[in-house]
Amino acid sequence: MNRHLTTLYEHMPASVQNLFASARGYQLRRWRYGSETDDLMQAALERDTWSVAQWQSYREERLAYMLERAVRHVPYYRDQWAQRRQNGDRAAVDVLENWAILEKEPVRQHPDAFIADDVDQRALYALHTSGTTGTPIKLWWSKSMVRQHYALHEARARRWYGVDRHTPFAMLGGQLVAPIGRTTPPFWVKNYAMHQLYMSSYHLSPHTAPLYVQAMRDFDTQFILAYTSSLYTLAQMIKQSGVEPPRLRAIITNAEPLYDYQRALIESAFNCRVYETFGQAESVAFGSECTAGNLHMWLEVGWVEIMAGDQPLPIGATGDIVTTGLMNDAMPLIRYRLGDRASLAVDAGAPCDHTLPRWGRIEGRSDDVLYTRDGRRIGRLDPIFKSDLPIKEAQIIQKSLDLIVVKLVPAEGFSQQHERYVAEQFHQRMGAIQVTFEQVDTLPRTSNGKFRAVINELPAEEKARLIAGQSGG
Repeated sequence: MNRHLTTLYEHMPASVQNLFASARGYQLRRWRYGSETDDLMQAALERDTWSVAQWQSYREERLAYMLERAVRHVPYYRDQWAQRRQNGDRAAVDVLENWAILEKEPVRQHPDAFIADDVDQRALYALHTSGTTGTPIKLWWSKSMVRQHYALHEARARRWYGVDRHTPFAMLGGQLVAPIGRTTPPFWVKNYAMHQLYMSSYHLSPHTAPLYVQAMRDFDTQFILAYTSSLYTLAQMIKQSGVEPPRLRAIITNAEPLYDYQRALIESAFNCRVYETFGQAESVAFGSECTAGNLHMWLEVGWVEIMAGDQPLPIGATGDIVTTGLMNDAMPLIRYRLGDRASLAVDAGAPCDHTLPRWGRIEGRSDDVLYTRDGRRIGRLDPIFKSDLPIKEAQIIQKSLDLIVVKLVPAEGFSQQHERYVAEQFHQRMGAIQVTFEQVDTLPRTSNGKFRAVINELPAEEKARLIAGQSGG
């Protein structure tokens, strides 16, 4: 929302905010679901038990279609291959390994060059992502791709767990559905069109946690969808307060890895099974955990390679995810280096009804959290960087409870106006803190080739005090 609409929304009574959210939910529902959804969902469930030969035939046919379409209709690839031909390169276009690996930067700089020239861009669904590295990217999906994407989610990220899109659920996320200065509920908004209780992760504190739990009960919440870090925070507070959790059928994590210690605490606090999912806005590599505990790949979504630089790695080795999208023919991404690191599982895993292969370890999506002086923990801040900001990469460092340093690699056109916008976004989420900026040419990487998007440098004893729910002074 723009600033004026945000101000108007913040001054609406809660009942009107619910209507506002439900109207937006109705728009999204019309995009995501249609008369074909149940058939698409059922087809996905049937593919869960396909043989290797069936999958190979399906995927090879789809891959061939995407490669031919990319070289014929997508300006970026068409120009790339024309240049290669001029240079005497006669490599076969229909062999995936002959395609160059695509980094994020060309997509970030020239997103329109990746849109097929035979589609009407005005009819596409536009979305933004900051990515795991903080690199903002604009993407477009066709309506049919949107419907396929959400049918897969309906099948493998809901039906597997005994829930569906008609089941009331709570989502704990980073949208500012309540003003950051609000001290009394509601810290949430009701999206009746999608049976969703959207809860602000920014207002979670030891004091407000029981209110969140009661709101879930009042909404008849049957499952929760949330960032792992937000769920872990709420689980800690439930344990500390002794409040009785809502009765749930499932808890589903997204956007961040689910570590064993987090799973154990969340399941203990909620008395409910937790399931991990993996995905991204590019929708080129997805996975979800079945009831047997296997994190299965969604083979319809992308052709995944695990790479070290431009060299393929064997099954079981951890490297960069390089993937070719198999669904989005409006904006094909061929051999796209996703920014996450992962391995493919070597063994068959626990016995289950699905023949889908398994992801092994997935890395690179876990951020630190920030702390406010009143004890709230702020998880992923990627919504700040999801707009069309001229920023290549950004890193957030908390130096103290009152000081945030934003290191950034600016793109052409970055100005003090953009700094003021980013600072304002932090103020909305964290209150009256100081935000300073450092412009750099590059950001430091860790040993696995990534940089940490959020770094918390508070002393360990101060973090422990905040976690225990003691307010700062």
